[in-house]
Amino acid sequence: MPSTGRAGRSRITAWRPEVSGVAEILHARFFEHAYPMHTHDTWSLLIVDDGMIRYDLEHDEHGALHHQVTLLPPHVPHSGSPATPGGFRKRVLYLGTDVLGEEHIGAAVDRPTLADPLLRHRVHHLHAALAAPGGELEAESRLAFVAERLTRHLDLRSAPRPAPGGRDAAVLADRLRQLLDAHLVEGLTLREAAARLHAHPTHLVRTFSRAFGIAPHQYLTARRVDRARRLLLDGVPPRTVAVAAGFYDQAHLGRHFKRIVGVAPGRYAAGAATAATTATTATTTTTALSRRRPPR
Repeated sequence: MPSTGRAGRSRITAWRPEVSGVAEILHARFFEHAYPMHTHDTWSLLIVDDGMIRYDLEHDEHGALHHQVTLLPPHVPHSGSPATPGGFRKRVLYLGTDVLGEEHIGAAVDRPTLADPLLRHRVHHLHAALAAPGGELEAESRLAFVAERLTRHLDLRSAPRPAPGGRDAAVLADRLRQLLDAHLVEGLTLREAAARLHAHPTHLVRTFSRAFGIAPHQYLTARRVDRARRLLLDGVPPRTVAVAAGFYDQAHLGRHFKRIVGVAPGRYAAGAATAATTATTATTTTTALSRRRPPR
């Protein structure tokens, strides 16, 4: 369906399937929302069904088009905003590093766009299988073929990439990232991080920002929002999620969640609950119909 250019209300549906390797599924329609720089601990496999997305990955600008597949690597900050008047409609699979290893991050950063019609076709049908109740086995099979083709693309692109600022700087930045991940909920001060890593605080911030394209506090906030999304998909109330994800209170969570995800935590959770109810109803209907069939 072509973009209309007409303003409308953003829509978002997210859920976690019973398929190993898929951390989350997200279907979204945005008209004006712009994602700030943020990051995930998973791979983001994205297809666009309507419109176009403009995004920054590391230090380069890219575009996600309808006929392409976009693969954004874990731990690398990216943004996103509509590049067409009517906004965009997208489907995203968040894949674990057990599906695609972190050794492919460099290749994905260099060229996140995959102009591969067969791959896009397979990703589309993987979404369909993941949305069908009782389709877990089919989804696992389709995921395996998608992962195989992604790996083939990434292997062809793999090449040593010089670390910004040298190897020592890259190691220091990665150690700080690991430290932030380890203290995701309780957090830690810059002084504490600097003392543990034996680096001056300003040098630590500059090194991290240069390596990942995002400041340490922005990275921590984005990772907390990532955790909040998972908890909301588990049915945890937003008020409880706020503390469990490391935010001061529900208002603090709501402010950052809406800025990054595009909708408030309550709307996000409602979309997930709707998806779960729809899947349960479809399963019940299918079971009832199968029981009514006369024996052959």
